[in-house]
Amino acid sequence: MITGSIVALVTPMTSNGDIDWDALDKVVDLHLDKGTGAIVAVGTTGESATLDCDEHCQVIKRVIKRVAGKIPVIAGTGANSTSEAIELTREAKEAGADACLLVTPYYNKPPQEGLYQHHKAIAEAVDIPQILYNVPGRTACDMLPETVCRLAEIPNIVGIKEATGDLQRAKELIDAVPADFAVYSGDDATAPELMLLGGVGNISVTANVAPGEMAELCRLAMAGDAEQTRDLQNKLMPLHNSMFVEANPIPVKWAMAEMGLMQQGIRLPLVELSDQYHEEVRGALRTTGII
Repeated sequence: MITGSIVALVTPMTSNGDIDWDALDKVVDLHLDKGTGAIVAVGTTGESATLDCDEHCQVIKRVIKRVAGKIPVIAGTGANSTSEAIELTREAKEAGADACLLVTPYYNKPPQEGLYQHHKAIAEAVDIPQILYNVPGRTACDMLPETVCRLAEIPNIVGIKEATGDLQRAKELIDAVPADFAVYSGDDATAPELMLLGGVGNISVTANVAPGEMAELCRLAMAGDAEQTRDLQNKLMPLHNSMFVEANPIPVKWAMAEMGLMQQGIRLPLVELSDQYHEEVRGALRTTGII
């Protein structure tokens, strides 16, 4: 089981939107150095929506090569087309990914039976560990706990990234699924509480800018040290909040450029962070000792 702080890695780009391969290597090395437990390559934060299929697969391969087996690599391979998701998942397996992260189909708004059949088809087509990803705020599609429980019976569906921020739902899921089915937080603001309830990790945006701190936060929470977990989380809350002043990954990419980790580069229809938020994000980086 993959556990701990799992970074939802950005895809560094140059100012004209080209992938910055050297910067990608640099940020992967940072996570290897700072104790990150695993890397998600080309998820939402990695701008999966605007990378073409070739770029998508190239980034996954580059991250796997750079990690060189030191920590697990989870490939983002979700799509709103079942056949496309199968193809991306197959490519990720061939590239050597340890697992795949599959977002619920977006825009189509399938019913619960459609969600079940979609994920079942991918699991049966590609024999690789698969993690469900529920983020209704982005997809307009909510995978309900009873559907998750049905999917948890499929052997290679091994976990879920639950990004609603709803701790009551998280507790319901943790209690309902098998003990070997992993429940991960996908919401930095509530992640420590989810882990204190029995979750096994956090797929994190904030870990891009504070990898060491997020690794420690997850370690404390999974050890059940509620007091120290909450103390550290209180320190990090300004940073968590600043990462969502505009749509992810706009703020986190701006912050990483401010830290000197990469250039200011992002693809349309996303644009660079609005001027009005610069001082808020910079202030959060300073308050938490990142810069």
